[in-house]
Amino acid sequence: MIKILVLLCIGRQLVQAVPLSPTEVEDFLIDPRYYSYDELTNAFRKLETENSQIAKLVSVGRSVKNRELWALHINANVHNRTLLTPMFKYVGNMHGDESIGRQLLIYLAEYLILNYGKVERVTQLVNDTDIFLMPSMNPDGYESSQEGLCESKPRYVGRENENSVDLNRDFPDQFEPHRAGTILSGRQPETVAMMTWIISRPFVLSGNLHGGAVVASYPYDDSNAGVQCCRESKSPDNEIFKQLALVYSDRHSIMKTGKACKNDNFPQGITNGAYWYEVRGGMQDFNYVKSNCFEVTFELSCCKYPPAQTLPQEWATNKESLLSFMEAVHWGVKGLVMNEHGDPVLDADVVVKGIDHNITTSNRCEFWRLLLPGKYSIYASAFGYSPSDTVEVEVAPGKTTIQNFTIKLETQQGNELRTNNGAIGGDRWYWGA
Repeated sequence: MIKILVLLCIGRQLVQAVPLSPTEVEDFLIDPRYYSYDELTNAFRKLETENSQIAKLVSVGRSVKNRELWALHINANVHNRTLLTPMFKYVGNMHGDESIGRQLLIYLAEYLILNYGKVERVTQLVNDTDIFLMPSMNPDGYESSQEGLCESKPRYVGRENENSVDLNRDFPDQFEPHRAGTILSGRQPETVAMMTWIISRPFVLSGNLHGGAVVASYPYDDSNAGVQCCRESKSPDNEIFKQLALVYSDRHSIMKTGKACKNDNFPQGITNGAYWYEVRGGMQDFNYVKSNCFEVTFELSCCKYPPAQTLPQEWATNKESLLSFMEAVHWGVKGLVMNEHGDPVLDADVVVKGIDHNITTSNRCEFWRLLLPGKYSIYASAFGYSPSDTVEVEVAPGKTTIQNFTIKLETQQGNELRTNNGAIGGDRWYWGA
């Protein structure tokens, strides 16, 4: 009864857990608790040591207090990325006192590794996807937070980083050119680390896990309308962003109601970010505007830092959503862009007619273009080259269509004509990996 009352007090309701298949392992739920920074570090090092064929621990950077921003890289070929394998990332704990997502990503890492080779779905996901799980983007803030507090501490201690900066207001903003123009200067070390990581890796899809509400929020978070809320700010990929948000909410028994927390009213459990409230300098929009990556924000709990005894239920409620959203990285079209001699063309644009948002090839000439089912007219172009022929491509539900493009040199200089390769500047700040 006490546990039920605790759950009700933080605005949640009990749901029936999905039964495990006979081969599934979830031993990590036996002793539910939040891991400290040191415990997270040790847990991820152990996962890497004991499963080095599919797990690799990487540090994306360091916090103000010199803590590592750990990410666990999981893939069947983790030490040598297979050509055209799409990259996916989950980032948690951007606000240090929003802790559910942090622990869920630790659980997700353990779940994928423990069940690889045992559960067909997990095995296929790990074989076919380059997965990066970062439980905590703000480890300093987390260490200053307090379990059981549903709202932020006074002066936002814990929510913000050690320098009292909200990291989700610290990124370049498309509607504030004076902020975008500063690029890296004056930004927090956690922000700089994330910007560099996002720009230097060809991520395709990303989920950013928060707390304090229960909803899936998609771009844009910001607008040039000059209002604080209640007006949509649509990206060119608005329709697929809505469907990506629905992938998570539809499989989350509480989120899909749209009424999990007091005064909530989110139809189908999703919202355009700016319609909910405007966020200037957010990471979600930065991913989409300045790289190839599509990011959706998932708010997972009414209470920012609920008691640890709720963690098994939170895992049961979010597990299917977490897995299904990762699988969505395989929607759409992928392929290579090469010249007539078969040489790779870096920084080529892949253009979908009717959608004003191009994707740029990696330094291995790969591209991944998320698209909803349907027929599309697509071509490739690059500076110093004639555009490729336009190809009519059909995308099937939940499938990847492979389509390569060939473009012809306009001069003998070829790839030497490329600009902005490997530099943070210009409209797109992506150089691939």
